[in-house]
This record gives sequence, structure tokens and C-alpha cells, in this order.
Amino acid sequence: MELFEQQVTVRWSDLDPNGHVRHSVYYDYGTFARVAYWQKYGFGPDWMKQNNCGPVLFREEAHFHRELNSGDELIINVKLSGLSADHRKWSIHHEIRRGEELCATLDMDGAWIDLKIRRVAAPPKDLGERFEVLAHTEDFRVIGSGKGC
Repeated sequence: MELFEQQVTVRWSDLDPNGHVRHSVYYDYGTFARVAYWQKYGFGPDWMKQNNCGPVLFREEAHFHRELNSGDELIINVKLSGLSADHRKWSIHHEIRRGEELCATLDMDGAWIDLKIRRVAAPPKDLGERFEVLAHTEDFRVIGSGKGC
């Protein structure tokens, strides 16, 4: 299994008037890391558009552990915490670290959608296979793939 990590630096524009990283920025960091993972293997936004396939989120949840400051160097990892057998639905867990210090965690549930019919659908085989090799969390689970979202 492959652990993917993305580095990011906290920017001044990420801060609120109190000098704290705005809550929505944590979600942006997670998105940045996920897209960087897909792009590394050729599944970036251009590929998604050409293949009528894109991610959709059903749930995002953040837990904040440590304050972040402007200029902090962060590492965001991407781990698979759930996947349906047909690869349509997935859950991802991110840890945001400053060195060894855990600063936040993000958990999300999502799926792939067919961009033409705007419905949840299995992704192309090569994308589904790439997802399988992503590092799994210790509590990884197989997600039921019934028709309902």
C-alpha cells in the first residue's frame, strides 16, 4: 500500500482576523492533497473531463487538534478508509501534521459520478485500480454499493 503525502505552507490568506487558520481552509488542504494524488498518476482534472468522471462528496468532517500559524510547513496524507467493491463509493481520511505533531484530521465520504448523466457510477478501471493501492486506515471497511447514495 502506498502512503501519499502532500506538503503545503500555511499562507497569510489562510488566516482569519484572529490569526487562526479558517475552518474551510482545512477542507481546501484535503482537496489539494487528493487532487495532487490523482494528478500524480494521470487522473487530474483534464483526465476527469475527458473521461466524464469526477468526484463528489457526501460528507466532510474535521477535527482540530493544534493551532496552525502562518508559515507553518504541513504534511497532509491521503488514506483510504473505505471503498465499495465496484469502486463507486469511497471514504478518505487525512491527517494534517506539522512535523510529527498531529494538527487536524479530516474524514470524508464520496463517490465517482458520471458527468454526463450526473449519477454515481463506477470509475474507469484504471482509476479504480489506482485507488486500491492507496494506503488504508487501520479501520478500513468495505462500503456497500447499493444503488442509493
